[in-house]
Amino acid sequence: MKSIHHAMNFQKPSVKPIGWGESFLWLTIAIASFHAAYASIRHPAAGLLIFGYALGLVRLADQPTVRRAFYFGLATGFLCYAPQLFFIRDLFGPAAIVLWLVLAFWIGLFTAIVCGCIRRWGKAKVLWLVPIVWTGVEYFRSELYLLKFSWLNIAYALPIQFSGAGTYRIGMFAAGFAVIGIAAAYPYRFFRRRTVFEWFLIFTILIIILATLFPADYRSRAHSRLSIVGVQLEFPNENILPKVLNCALAKNPNAQIFVLSEYTLEGPVPDSLKNWCRQHSRFLVVGGEVLLGTTNFYDTAFVVGTNGEIVFQQVKCVPIQFFKDGLPAPEQNVWDSPWGKIGFCVCYDLSYTRVTDRLVEQGAQFLIVPTMDVEEWGRHEHELHARVAPLRAAEYGIPIFRLASSGISQAVNRDGDVIAQAPFPGSDDIIAAELPLFSRGSLPLDRYLAPICVGITTVVTAALLFLTWQDKRARRKN
Repeated sequence: MKSIHHAMNFQKPSVKPIGWGESFLWLTIAIASFHAAYASIRHPAAGLLIFGYALGLVRLADQPTVRRAFYFGLATGFLCYAPQLFFIRDLFGPAAIVLWLVLAFWIGLFTAIVCGCIRRWGKAKVLWLVPIVWTGVEYFRSELYLLKFSWLNIAYALPIQFSGAGTYRIGMFAAGFAVIGIAAAYPYRFFRRRTVFEWFLIFTILIIILATLFPADYRSRAHSRLSIVGVQLEFPNENILPKVLNCALAKNPNAQIFVLSEYTLEGPVPDSLKNWCRQHSRFLVVGGEVLLGTTNFYDTAFVVGTNGEIVFQQVKCVPIQFFKDGLPAPEQNVWDSPWGKIGFCVCYDLSYTRVTDRLVEQGAQFLIVPTMDVEEWGRHEHELHARVAPLRAAEYGIPIFRLASSGISQAVNRDGDVIAQAPFPGSDDIIAAELPLFSRGSLPLDRYLAPICVGITTVVTAALLFLTWQDKRARRKN
């Protein structure tokens, strides 16, 4: 950070950075807008306030020094993330502060890189770079490094229509690209001479916005319809499971697949559940463990067939960091079910596009997500987690059935609309839905955009560091 800091010595006279008073004003606006937008679980339209957060971040990057920009970005990130993720304090104690700072670091990095570009090349010339840098940083922190964590992304706050459904499915990272791009372009007058890059940026943002205004082409007919039922249970006694399933079957006699949450079992599927499937000619998806010796295991979603045998199983791909959550999956596959190709995400896996992308690439037409969300983590954690499934369904154009141990369970159609939901806390609550399976889903456009943005951001950062090193070297010689 110190080496980038020296780039401010080369700011152009025509570029006037913001002062302390204005900086604290934009800091306040960004934080207030972020929290107001994330209240949109109850008031969806409030999600549009995330534009205030984006505008505040872009303005905070216009500091006289890179170091100051970094610290303002860090402060913004910390004051946005810590209150939203306050529940992790109960899990990690004082160490939660470190995790909040790790998340906030990426916001500070974004404002630092943008500030370095402004100080080096001028505000007008780097307009087109701002959304690219944001997308590169967000994709990296969400998907690519050891402590990856995608929650609290801009797209999760927006109404689903802005990032999912449309003539072209644009995806969560492209939605963030558009929001930050609009925030970056806002202070400038559009009727003046622009560079090729600026016109390219404007054109790209307009395409993304237009894609959200027209409904997707759903003329394709459903290949089949799947009746599915789930029961919310948190660490149940294994002996009661057949009785619970009997109760769910009595209320939903036409159901074809029954789902129990992640970690319903502390080992493999017992004979009692296999016999239940055989007796009632039903499929069962249940979370358990494949034991690996006495010290480790695979956190696994098992599919028990109507013959009482395990017909499919999928291991969790991204175990939760710092938890005893098993080893990551050695492979990913989809189940070629009687209704079509079904993919499985175990809990946290649904938060990562690089996990769900692989299932969609294999032809998944439906996702089942057995989830362990412990009741003591609180309502807010459950509400944040519940934002993921609707966005994923809308991104890929496939339905999702997410069964959580203590809520919030969801049945989501391919548009991202929640058609059935079980509440938090909801021990023994039953959620049932009939969802159509269409043709395979497709990857949204941003799955190609985001990696490119990571590459460009890396090159830009390296260029800033190299040019700053050259400047320091030249000063020493003089």
